[in-house]
Amino acid sequence: MHKTSARPSRPKAVAWPDDMAARYVARGYWEGRSLGLHLAEAARKTPEAICLVDGERRLSYRELMARADGAAARMSALGLLAGDRVVVQLPNCWQHVVMTVACLRLGAVPVWALPQYRHHELSGVVVHSKAKALVVPGLFKEFDHQAMAHEIAKAVPHVEHVIVAGPHTGTGAVALGALCEPADDGAKSASFSAELDAAAPDGDEIAVLKLSGGTTGQPKLVARTHNDLTYMVKRAAELCGFGPDTTYLAVLPLGHGFPYTGPGVLGTLLSGGRVVIAASPAPDAVFAAIERERVTATSVVPAIVMRWLQYRDEHPGADLGSLRLLQVGAARLAPEVARQVGTKLGCSLQQVFGMAEGLLCLTRLDDPDDVVHHTQGRPICPDDEILVVAEDGRPVQPGESGMLLARGPYTLRGYFESPATDARSFTKDGWYRTGDLVRQAPDGNLVVIGRDKDLINRGGEKINAEEIEDFAFRVPGVDQAAAVAMPDAELGERVCLFVVPAAGKDVDLAEIRAVMTAAKVASFKLPDRLFLIHSLPTTALGKVDKRALRAEVGHRLAAARQGSGAAS
Repeated sequence: MHKTSARPSRPKAVAWPDDMAARYVARGYWEGRSLGLHLAEAARKTPEAICLVDGERRLSYRELMARADGAAARMSALGLLAGDRVVVQLPNCWQHVVMTVACLRLGAVPVWALPQYRHHELSGVVVHSKAKALVVPGLFKEFDHQAMAHEIAKAVPHVEHVIVAGPHTGTGAVALGALCEPADDGAKSASFSAELDAAAPDGDEIAVLKLSGGTTGQPKLVARTHNDLTYMVKRAAELCGFGPDTTYLAVLPLGHGFPYTGPGVLGTLLSGGRVVIAASPAPDAVFAAIERERVTATSVVPAIVMRWLQYRDEHPGADLGSLRLLQVGAARLAPEVARQVGTKLGCSLQQVFGMAEGLLCLTRLDDPDDVVHHTQGRPICPDDEILVVAEDGRPVQPGESGMLLARGPYTLRGYFESPATDARSFTKDGWYRTGDLVRQAPDGNLVVIGRDKDLINRGGEKINAEEIEDFAFRVPGVDQAAAVAMPDAELGERVCLFVVPAAGKDVDLAEIRAVMTAAKVASFKLPDRLFLIHSLPTTALGKVDKRALRAEVGHRLAAARQGSGAAS
């Protein structure tokens, strides 16, 4: 596939103020060099060490870089240049890592997208990022990603290439397998690698575009620069004790930032360690991989922790003695679950509170149990600034809960080409409104209370409530609609929808789910529960009172458990 179209402009991140940037450079946070160059230099220290394992496939650092540089050379031949955006929508596999490193080496900008995304979500990402290429699986979990990618490419002028993994690459697509072959041996390969080193992007250029939680058809793209992302990953790796003896198991979808950068895959590679790819978080497969590969660290969400703990009770045989660190993030971990990790899994627990937009908080490896079990950690950088404020914007008293604001050397100053969103998301003096309700303990650790923003956290996947409501209004007979989080023991939260039906009309859950499915929406966004209601509660300002609705969910679920209530 090749189109003649105007080249998207080389993207720029919203800059930090000059005085802050100078301070971050002076204090050594920003090194002024590309993340791809840092990865290449780390690889050259131990070229024969195995760095990437995916089933039977085992890549040394030398082969990883040969394949990444080979892919970069072939991408360049296709007309992909530094600054061009490449949407990577692959399941967990070694090619995901190779393509990410290849983009970082070339200076192209990878945009990580989840395999669960369908036409509705993926087209929004492609259009807003002005992507020039899509990298997709052929068939994955019985869904034809290749056909979807071609459909999007046909409709979007700036998409020039569809790159497809798997044995069945259709007409007009580029085969990912051939693209990721090692660079030619000899002087030609060495010369191209040297060219990539010399042409590496500056530190203030965009390294990756992450998707903000709750992304809809009009996504918020988080531009992370080489300077800020490299610092965050290296600092997190330091605090997590990563080194050449680290074997990190990538369990969560690589489309998320957490398993890639918290410190994750990139932190492991920068530390000279080894990454093991897991296709699924299923405990039987994961425990076997931990035992076989002598995994030392991994990162998961609370729903996975609970599954693993239950499985460990029922199947205690696997040797998990190598596992030293279990990171848990993306949603709040209940203290009663946190207390079981050390006893049942035999490793240290680290709670993680972070966001695509930057701020990363970790409990420390030497923190007492009370801190690890009951808080979500504290910022990783001395120059991370946080404020906890009331609704009027004034700081709350110490120990009181309020809305979290953040800024610092790796927290963005504005979304990618989204000035209207920036006006809502940032204060005039550059504080990012995280949307999280927190309480700060005297020792600086944060306790996450919930969300101020209208997001539902379903097993770590952030869902924008407004998007669900918009689809509900497409169903005949829906007069009003409001989506809220519903507590769930396994996933943390599920999607609950309140609907006020029009007079004389009836609405059922299947109708709403059918409309969303027809619109090619990711399945994890489909509502799990529907309550019909006579009217929606409102605040004094006339807005829908989501707090009252969340309380109503609790009352109805409690009544249902007692056998005196019913839900649609």
